[in-house]
Amino acid sequence: MTAVESRPAGVTGATPAHRPFGARVGAFVALTKPRIIELLLITTVPVMFLAERGVPNLLLVLEVVIGGYLSAGGANALNMYIDRDIDAVMTRTERRPIVTGMVSPREALVFGIALGVLSTVWLGVLVNWLSSALALGALLFYVFVYTLGLKRRTAQNIVWGGIAGCMPVFVGWAAITNSLSWSALVLFLVIFFWTPPHYWPLSMKVREDYARAGVPMLPVIKGNLAVAKQIVAYSWVMVAVSLLLWPLADTSWLYPAAAVVLGAAWLKEAHALYGRAKAGLVGAKLKEMRLFHWSITYLTLLFVVIAVDPFVK
Repeated sequence: MTAVESRPAGVTGATPAHRPFGARVGAFVALTKPRIIELLLITTVPVMFLAERGVPNLLLVLEVVIGGYLSAGGANALNMYIDRDIDAVMTRTERRPIVTGMVSPREALVFGIALGVLSTVWLGVLVNWLSSALALGALLFYVFVYTLGLKRRTAQNIVWGGIAGCMPVFVGWAAITNSLSWSALVLFLVIFFWTPPHYWPLSMKVREDYARAGVPMLPVIKGNLAVAKQIVAYSWVMVAVSLLLWPLADTSWLYPAAAVVLGAAWLKEAHALYGRAKAGLVGAKLKEMRLFHWSITYLTLLFVVIAVDPFVK
């Protein structure tokens, strides 16, 4: 029996089932990691506009959004079930529902599996089976390849584990066309190269958490300077790949202009972080979270432009 299952610190003697109903509902919602899913939906819906070359069927958009939320939510719940032991010793995750005892491990496991099954059927019946298979593949990859296979074994965990977060692009494209394309692959690769420099600044911030939990995140293994070098390298590749959408998707002038401006702002932040790491700055002076927060803004704005571009064209 793990420390979490026996009773984590700060948990009262009441069983999960005897906790207030509203708090229990909130805990199950928290299992799905809604803030992370927001990013997944930001990369799904604009792709549907691009694939449609205009406004897609709004009912179809809603069905994809619901199915995508259920699938990603199921994957996140299963992730919390598997990682409940290390979540209990990390400050960043010590208030998660299983750790606090608001939801039992068994409930989280059943909940995650149920969401996965429901999302697969939902997308298959209401959208198409290609989208359903892609979403299921992302869920299985996140749970079995990233969480169980990579996370605790290699410093490259977030690089290859990030593939699961790229799949919503394929789901959105397939929902409209029932096929895939080179344009969808470019956007997949943009998110693939975006994920490490997005997440590594956060892992630099909480590296002591990861070290205490025994998770070999790159900042724990290599240190801040090595991570900053990797961030710069991935950033340049990401910006270059983003420009490939212009000829492949035959976009208007708006997309490449926005990709250049947003990419330049990203590269400025990435190089600034590298400069601070090279100077040996640590703690608050490193300002690693500047790039983390900007990365979310970058992705959001880039995909908003992707949704708008067909109308300019």
